[in-house]
Amino acid sequence: MSATDGFGAPIAFGAHHFIVDIPVAPREPVEIIEDFGFNGHETKKEITECRVILARELWSAIRDQARSDFNERLKKKKMQTGAWSTGKNKLDRFLGKELCVLAWAAEHATLDECAIICQKWSALRPEERWWLFAKTAAEAGGDKDTSRGWRKALYCALSDGTSIKVDKKIVPKSRKNKTDEPLPNLFDFIEG
Repeated sequence: MSATDGFGAPIAFGAHHFIVDIPVAPREPVEIIEDFGFNGHETKKEITECRVILARELWSAIRDQARSDFNERLKKKKMQTGAWSTGKNKLDRFLGKELCVLAWAAEHATLDECAIICQKWSALRPEERWWLFAKTAAEAGGDKDTSRGWRKALYCALSDGTSIKVDKKIVPKSRKNKTDEPLPNLFDFIEG
């Protein structure tokens, strides 16, 4: 088992990771912060950026799904699992990016929508979540960038509770009375 902190965050000083800051006061919002570490920066200062400030009720609605997903993957890699607690919780930089996608989608949601968002987020592969993070962070990745661009799109895409059910027995009304005529070959129309 490799030595990590929290949810797979490297213990090496100055390493790139994320922090979920959960205040002791139960009504205070939760902050998700990207800590770029030192990463060869010429000023030798640690650079951080707050990615999202999430209302406590919304955090409570999504935290268990994130914990469960992350711990399952950490176990598969034979790494120490994590738990959310008050104070600063560290995450591996890739898990932090995935958590931002979930939090950005949930930041304007209702509690009912959060359940749908969690379900749709968990259906995404990690690579898809990383791509969504990159697209969103490039345009609207700061804590004050709510309801813009990809950030708004994440909410729309993941909160939509409708599902499309295809029943093969149902035939559209416009086709019920038509005979089954063969479709023309599209290549017959290409002039050569």
